[in-house]
Amino acid sequence: MKVIILTTSEYGTTGHHLPVLYGAAGIEIAMVVVSTGPPPVRKNHRIRRLKKVFKIGPLGALNGIKMRKWYNEDVKQYCTIESARMFCEKHNIPFRNVPYTNSELTQQLFRESGADIGLSLGNGYISARVFGIPRYGMLNVHHEILPQYQNAQSIIWQLYNGSAETGYTIHKIDKNIDTGEIVLQEKVPIVFRSTLDDTVAFNYARLFDASVRGLLTVFAHFDRYFFNAKPQGKGGHYTTPSYPQFLKIKRQFNRLKKEKG
Repeated sequence: MKVIILTTSEYGTTGHHLPVLYGAAGIEIAMVVVSTGPPPVRKNHRIRRLKKVFKIGPLGALNGIKMRKWYNEDVKQYCTIESARMFCEKHNIPFRNVPYTNSELTQQLFRESGADIGLSLGNGYISARVFGIPRYGMLNVHHEILPQYQNAQSIIWQLYNGSAETGYTIHKIDKNIDTGEIVLQEKVPIVFRSTLDDTVAFNYARLFDASVRGLLTVFAHFDRYFFNAKPQGKGGHYTTPSYPQFLKIKRQFNRLKKEKG
């Protein structure tokens, strides 16, 4: 199975998953494509961003920036994340940068790769002009349970809703974000640490480990999982929490941590 990986970072999920997938029987990494910038800014995109900031408020926006560290630098304490660029150079895997996810160059590279399937690791919206190129389309790894947590940051919204479990979903990519048919899903109990930020980082690393095992399962038994994918039901949509929502997340975290001992 020839796989082309599309991502927005040479670290993160890609830096974790790539070395594991590369060494697996039956998987050939055809190419790694990294989007280095945002798409051309259109008026409606600016309007959506302004509406989001208005919805969550300036404190929510600033807090969202602070939380990025939890899902990036802090995760490296708990799992191995390599540079995908350096890994590709070491193993002679084609590694290409593109200006943005759905660019003409992305489409060209997908066609040239001859990949059987695409794998999205840490992207936003992917156009049908891209995901429709590989023979089997594309799969996405979403580190949360679908359809309940579409477009949601991992762990924090489960805590907001009073849940002590998180999970991951491997699903087909369709014309919307996080709505494609579910290929494989696994729930993972949240392990509570002393602080909220450490709990997020620790469990996000655990999701990395769990989801790459899930991918290995899917590729090892591709026909069984891919061709028996299940449509999603009605979804729950999330974005960056407002500051009052963040305070509720902290309260729920403290309550659940105490309950779980």
